[in-house]
Amino acid sequence: GSGNPDTGDDYGPAPDLDHANPELREALTHWLQYLQNDIGFKGWRLDFVRGYAAGFVDEYVSATVGKDMFNVGEYWTDLAWNGSELDYCQDAARQRLCDWINGNNKSCTAFDFPTKGILQEAVKHQQYWRLKDKDGKPPGLIGWWPNRAVTFIDNHDTGSTQQHWPFPSDRVGAGYAYIMTHPGIPCVFWDHYFTWGEELHKTIKTLAAVRRRNGIIADSKVKILAAEADLYVAEIGDSVTVKLGCRYDMGGLVPAEADGWKVAAWGKDFCVWEKKPPAVAAKAAAA
Repeated sequence: GSGNPDTGDDYGPAPDLDHANPELREALTHWLQYLQNDIGFKGWRLDFVRGYAAGFVDEYVSATVGKDMFNVGEYWTDLAWNGSELDYCQDAARQRLCDWINGNNKSCTAFDFPTKGILQEAVKHQQYWRLKDKDGKPPGLIGWWPNRAVTFIDNHDTGSTQQHWPFPSDRVGAGYAYIMTHPGIPCVFWDHYFTWGEELHKTIKTLAAVRRRNGIIADSKVKILAAEADLYVAEIGDSVTVKLGCRYDMGGLVPAEADGWKVAAWGKDFCVWEKKPPAVAAKAAAA
């Protein structure tokens, strides 16, 4: 064709749009304004943002809902593999997401594909050592830029009917125990909450309540206490502890009831404790 050079990756199932064409950008902006003003959209979930330059994202967001609203882009980063084995270090994938977020002038967050990929390999193969990077931080985007990272277990592409990259079905509860207690902006998959049965529905609802009750936010502090083959333990803030893995004996890492800790949620290969405020714990002990 006679359009401008492509500013992003190709997408086989659909033709490119020439975002470098000002008339096209004006038309897209008017359509987004219609969705915002007439339909009531408050933010954007942008698909396949690898297909065009990040600067256009900033332009579309700034002309409509603004960067202070919640906007998220699907930048599906390729992780590093050695054959069928996932590499321990996924810094290149994390950096690509950071570059894209900087490129859109921080107007749009990104789905944390590195966290999904690392977490599902960890639960699938009992490789919980993966959940601590070389600097002692979570290994996904949440370890570098948590308030720009939208964590998730599956979506319509990776799970559901397409099954391109599904999370292990018998460990989905453990996956939510991780993202609901950790930094980042957790995203719940519709299928998991509404169609996978009452047990998972209740687990997700309980974990969301724990997050709210304890004031866990996107940039909450996390202290990783153990990251071994069959055991992961982390303390988030001062009031939530999460354990993943099949190991039953946690040794001295078990949160002590005498210190105000109480089990808040549990399931296959996970347990979550929350700590009561000192005054509440003392009152409960005296009762």
